[in-house]
Amino acid sequence: MSGTSALRTWWAQRPPATGAAVMATGVLSVGLHLSGYEVLSTVALVLAAVAWLGLATDFVLRLLWERGRWPVEVRSPAALTAVAATTVLGTRVSALGRQRLAEALLAAAVALWAALILPAVGNWKRRMSGAVFLGCVATEGIAVLGAVLAAAERVAWLAHTALVFFWLGLVLYAVGLWCFDPRQVATGAGDHWLADGALALSAVAGSRLFAAAHSGLYLWNNDDDDVLRAVTVGLLALACGCFCVLAAAELRWPRPHYDVRRWATVFPMGMTAVAALSVATSLGVPWLRGPGRVLLWIAVAVWCAVLAGAVRSGLGPVRSTAPR
Repeated sequence: MSGTSALRTWWAQRPPATGAAVMATGVLSVGLHLSGYEVLSTVALVLAAVAWLGLATDFVLRLLWERGRWPVEVRSPAALTAVAATTVLGTRVSALGRQRLAEALLAAAVALWAALILPAVGNWKRRMSGAVFLGCVATEGIAVLGAVLAAAERVAWLAHTALVFFWLGLVLYAVGLWCFDPRQVATGAGDHWLADGALALSAVAGSRLFAAAHSGLYLWNNDDDDVLRAVTVGLLALACGCFCVLAAAELRWPRPHYDVRRWATVFPMGMTAVAALSVATSLGVPWLRGPGRVLLWIAVAVWCAVLAGAVRSGLGPVRSTAPR
């Protein structure tokens, strides 16, 4: 077997959860941009875009040639990583001023969400892993990108639609929390961190909606504005508290071995940093920028560690199938 065929075989074995790698890398790009590290942000964006294109190609090929796998894969909560990855990439692209491309990514994310959300939610049950929070993550990702584009394009209806997704995402979080197995905090392979990532992303959505309302658009009255501000601050506080609990659990029950679900650990870490930085800017709380930067560099360090584990894991199968 050739080296190219071996690589193709390895790629074909990747589960839908690999979309979390795109999410993790994309959110680091957003955080580095918010912190002013444009060169590093661009590098992360390129990596995320290349990985997203690989996943999109794989999606199309499976749709054409492996339709028998879809009934199983679409019922997995991990399939929703495709939606979240697309919205994270679109948010960063919008910051570059490429609004048409960001709009296309939003349209793709909404189409994927509409196709995947009901099969995924319909398969939820008690005692699930942290992947159950991907329903909230995918929905809030659409809210974030919608709010970002509404502010950039001055489109009120898009902001109102994003607000609907924001509240729907919180409902899905509550349902996911009811289904989540708390024992995953001690035994989970990494995706249990999505309990924090979903809260942090919801806080980002609230802050972006707040920013859209103060970008020259009249979206709602002052009372609604106050409610949105209070909910956003509350979500950020809950995300930070959840971050501390999960970090303490990692120290109490170490899980040093690589698992693809560890990308779902990097994403919430980076998203908590982005939430602090976004709330600091949108809601006028400048002291949050310091903690946000600290959390960002922690996420970068963990990203590097997980990447090293992924490379070691990937080289094993490729080497074993390479010609001798």
